[in-house]
Amino acid sequence: MFASTFLSYLLFATAALAAPRHGLNARIARRAGARFSGPRLPVDGVNTLEHGNVSNVDYSSNWAGTFVVPTPKAPSGGGSGTYSASAWVGIDGDTCGSAILQTGIDLTISGGSVSFDAWYEYFPDVAHDFSNFEISAGEWNSCRELRLLTKSIKSGNTITLTATATSATAGTVTIKNTVTKALTSTAKLCGENAEWIVEDYEEGSSLVPFANFGKVVFTKAQATTSSGTKVGPSGAAILDIRQNNKVLTSVTGATSNSVTIAYV
Repeated sequence: MFASTFLSYLLFATAALAAPRHGLNARIARRAGARFSGPRLPVDGVNTLEHGNVSNVDYSSNWAGTFVVPTPKAPSGGGSGTYSASAWVGIDGDTCGSAILQTGIDLTISGGSVSFDAWYEYFPDVAHDFSNFEISAGEWNSCRELRLLTKSIKSGNTITLTATATSATAGTVTIKNTVTKALTSTAKLCGENAEWIVEDYEEGSSLVPFANFGKVVFTKAQATTSSGTKVGPSGAAILDIRQNNKVLTSVTGATSNSVTIAYV
């Protein structure tokens, strides 16, 4: 999609991540399962809008974005099963297939019961959930620093998360006022992409049933390169989810620091 010398700003409402996430049922029971996100799949079944004005930068080392946690619902006619979606931001994953540094929140509705899980991942390692992390619908989440929580977070609190690539094979994930966790990997980040994403992810070899997540509005959405250049959603590549010939999402309102992803 973009040459390796470019940073592609990706506004994903996407089913397009290659490696499967595992253990959704276990996470619902007690956040115990391992899972994968992984590089983006080819855009088969995904509507793609290419936007110009992509800046030439040397390295994407930091990302940030704030959003209010929505209340997931079963899709129209979906019955009383289990449905999920995931909102996250990350470094790489589009044109770089070797590694991804990312963090986000899973939104699940199962039999009328709503649950949320916060996680971080340095692909190709599996994703890891944060323990003692309570999230409520309507809560603000600032995807800027991601840390291991040492106390519960209640509804109405502001959560600040950040992922920073300190080198091609190391990074930190942090949550404000808690312990910082350093991550290392033999897999190398390319520093090519910054993403603001709502996705329908895979469990095993198939997508999990996609939840009606309502709307996710990323604000304070900004990526900072190693040279200090700041970029946002404006001018990004936009992908919408299409399943069974039906478009399920709409990405709109991309500005220098915000973007809206809605279920339609």
